[in-house]
Amino acid sequence: MKKLCIAAVLLIGADRLSAQNMQDSVFAIDEVIIHENRFSTPVSKQNRNVYVIDQATIAKLPARSLQEILQYANGVDLRQRGPFGSQADISIDGGSFEQTVVLVNGTKVIDMQTAHNMFNLPIPVEAIERIEVIRGPAARIYGVNSLTGAINIITKKASRSGILVDSYVGSNFEKDREGTENTFYGRGIQLGGVLSKEKHQHSLFGSHDKSNGYRYNTGFENNKLLYLGNYQIGSTNEISSLLGYINNGFGANGFYASPGDRNSSEAVQTTLAAIQSKHQLSERWTLMPRLSYRYNEDDYRYFGFSNPTAGRSLHYTHSAAAELNTAYKMRKGELGFGAEARTEQINSSNIGEHRRENFGLFAQYRTYLTEKLNVNVGTYLNYNSVYKWQMYPGLDASYEITPAVKLTGSIGTSQRIPSFTDLFLDQRPGNIGNPGLEPERALQGEIGFKVVQGKFSLNSYYFQRKISDFIDWTRMLSTEPWQSNNLGELATKGINLRSAYQTSFSNDLRLSVHLGYSYLHSDFRNDDQELASKYLLSSLKHQITNTVDWQYRGFSMLFASRFNERMSGPSYWINDVRLSQKVLKASVYLDAQNIFKTTYYEIGAIPLPSRWFSLGIKFASF
Repeated sequence: MKKLCIAAVLLIGADRLSAQNMQDSVFAIDEVIIHENRFSTPVSKQNRNVYVIDQATIAKLPARSLQEILQYANGVDLRQRGPFGSQADISIDGGSFEQTVVLVNGTKVIDMQTAHNMFNLPIPVEAIERIEVIRGPAARIYGVNSLTGAINIITKKASRSGILVDSYVGSNFEKDREGTENTFYGRGIQLGGVLSKEKHQHSLFGSHDKSNGYRYNTGFENNKLLYLGNYQIGSTNEISSLLGYINNGFGANGFYASPGDRNSSEAVQTTLAAIQSKHQLSERWTLMPRLSYRYNEDDYRYFGFSNPTAGRSLHYTHSAAAELNTAYKMRKGELGFGAEARTEQINSSNIGEHRRENFGLFAQYRTYLTEKLNVNVGTYLNYNSVYKWQMYPGLDASYEITPAVKLTGSIGTSQRIPSFTDLFLDQRPGNIGNPGLEPERALQGEIGFKVVQGKFSLNSYYFQRKISDFIDWTRMLSTEPWQSNNLGELATKGINLRSAYQTSFSNDLRLSVHLGYSYLHSDFRNDDQELASKYLLSSLKHQITNTVDWQYRGFSMLFASRFNERMSGPSYWINDVRLSQKVLKASVYLDAQNIFKTTYYEIGAIPLPSRWFSLGIKFASF
């Protein structure tokens, strides 16, 4: 059954009968369970601002990478340096790219070197079941670095055996006038195989994407390999495992030091491994341990391969983590406890050798105070080997006015520990770190309501957030290097609206329309107003996201548009479309991205691709 779309939380609270009536819709209402380490909560029962991008939506969007999918997520700011997911930064509701934590099946993916590499993940699109976006401080759920929110990528669990082949080619039909004179192109293939047995399931996915770019020195080659395994031991024990590898190389023209880095290149390799289990010790008590490891290698060459030894930066990072979570159901409510330990290490040519440890304790309690009033309260106690003890409590609640209308509210706190780049980078004359940095701290309050009435749904939220000791890269004069500093206090307030309407004209013809809007206003309080800032003034002010999906039997057309206006710089509209035709287990699709050839920039002066066409074919037997 097809599930939720990019604004699926708009459908929160819909009953199962509606879900059954709309089961063939692209944006079907299905009761997704959000697993928050200790508690598992149906999305319709969530007190927080959470929404889901599901498998059916991912299949219909004109996107071939995780980064491209998140471009259509309302309130999420996805800022790409390279095309088609080669490198991108992500933030939520006006935060910086370091203030959002990314997880894979609940396992934190923290890049202690720099969050520029956080989305260098070995997860092909075809391996993704859904993407959960949790907005607001989430320390009591996920721990450190979840300052403005979290993005949890859930991989597919095999249900039946089969194979998958998905291949595409694309181009903008323009030539590389500054380089080879060849026409810009892109091509790729994803392969998958699934073996599903009664007590164990195994999936193996691989992908290869290659392009010569869309302007001089923006080509890339990206290879991913991912294994997923699930094992059931009896009826009360389950083990899940993940092992993945990605090798991502790309031209980095203008990425970090324009215009001098015109010929620069970068190669990032990441290995990710995780094993976790769930044990139902009794009807009331559940135990959930997890182990994970991440290795990352970042090789940046300022002069590219023309002078491979000069201007080269090499970074090797290791992180290992262990978690133990448990939940206990009482007669009235549910208790959750957890503990985590994490070690991080870097060996770098211009950051040095450093190591730190992080330990945390979680405690949560949720209950219905009345039949319609649900409350969830908890705290996170953190010890870091550098910054010592910190505590971050939070609370959320909801009240059901009618079966169709629910009020929600939350207040939460969190922190972001400075990266090793923030602290120790020595890349003169361009950038230098600051070993005296303090962690960023956030306090946010949010109120909202959710309405689901027949085929229409509306979610509306208002929040206020204060970030203390905000970290940015600043300088007084253009002749000075950029240096990381705790600048002051960033106060942000905003609104977020998401609506959806679905209808079926007949058994064969269906229409779904989704519309989202976000507004942010930030007020920065800093005693030194003369400092130039690298990232502070670049967040979104207005954002509109819209998808219109029309489906007739096996044919579908999805039109997606997005409008971005930042605190500084010009505003722009981007419009994309995907046409697809399904025949039995195969489908053919045609993508047109940026169909009106809008000139736009998301980071610095890096122009992003103009109109781009892709043609693909997909076969899946599972």
